[in-house]
Amino acid sequence: MAKEIENLWREVRELSLGTKIDRFDSQPSPVKFLRNYVSQSKPCIISKAITHWPALKLWSDPAYLTGALSDDVVSLHLTPNGCADAVTGDSDLCFASAHVEKVLFPEALKVVQSSCKGLKVGYLQQQNDCFRTEYSTVALDCDGDIEWATEAFGCSPEAVNLWIGTDDSVTSFHKDHYENLYAVVSGEKHFLLLPPTDVHRLYIEQYPAANYSYHRDTDAFKLEVEEPVRHVPWSSVDPYPSPEKEASERLKFPLFFDGPKPFHCTVKAGEVLYLPSMWFHHVSQTPGDGGYTIAVNYWYDMQFDIKYAYFNFLQSLSYKSSSLNPILSWGEDEDSESSDAEV
Repeated sequence: MAKEIENLWREVRELSLGTKIDRFDSQPSPVKFLRNYVSQSKPCIISKAITHWPALKLWSDPAYLTGALSDDVVSLHLTPNGCADAVTGDSDLCFASAHVEKVLFPEALKVVQSSCKGLKVGYLQQQNDCFRTEYSTVALDCDGDIEWATEAFGCSPEAVNLWIGTDDSVTSFHKDHYENLYAVVSGEKHFLLLPPTDVHRLYIEQYPAANYSYHRDTDAFKLEVEEPVRHVPWSSVDPYPSPEKEASERLKFPLFFDGPKPFHCTVKAGEVLYLPSMWFHHVSQTPGDGGYTIAVNYWYDMQFDIKYAYFNFLQSLSYKSSSLNPILSWGEDEDSESSDAEV
């Protein structure tokens, strides 16, 4: 079975995905988008899909946002390291969620802009349709949906979320059960992507859930495991280990580091990434002119169809690699890295 699974990683790239993320200069027709990307579970980037949004000009100015949202209370996520919803710890690993506070937007933005990894990192990223609730004051600066995607999916977005952070905030590998249209308004987002077929390469394990608590009087964080204990399935892989940990990480996770390279793309301000449901993604960011990165993403309900059944079946298989040679022999070299041409 191991050889067959490893062959699957190769074949989905050869037969469907290719070696890079497709990019367009203008929005696709709903039919083309549905036929060539949604039905094939294939990502793509649209370069000029949101150039008409007022947000592209307005949101790079912190004074505009703090003025427009001066009376709005938002959810500020705080961690000591910028890694919320991620596996953390040295020996006793756990799945750590951020400390969340409700504060006025101007105060929250100052915390985000003054983030310092190792001390305190702020991120605005509440994933509960927050753009249409907490940030409704500036909703008219963007479209309520991605029109051609709405027509292709046959439904309106289930949720629209806003993300504001600095390069200190990183999102670990995970998947979502939504079709995702991810629009960058300011700065850049850097994605590592793996298709659902590569699930075994991410070493998903069950980790006890834990939560950070932040104490203002001492400016310190405490990480506490939930009681009663609840376990969360999450990827164990850090694709960018520190130099002192790189050798040991490669030994622990050879299927990730020695297998086919993840797709790597950068989404710039004014661009939209279509991220198919159940694709694994790791996200980092580069701030724009305002000293932060801002994105708005639209979650559309996925179809729980035969693709979903296939993925669940594949994920259920017990897998141990017999050899990585079949993966590495198919001719992927450094010059053909699965990446966007602009990265």
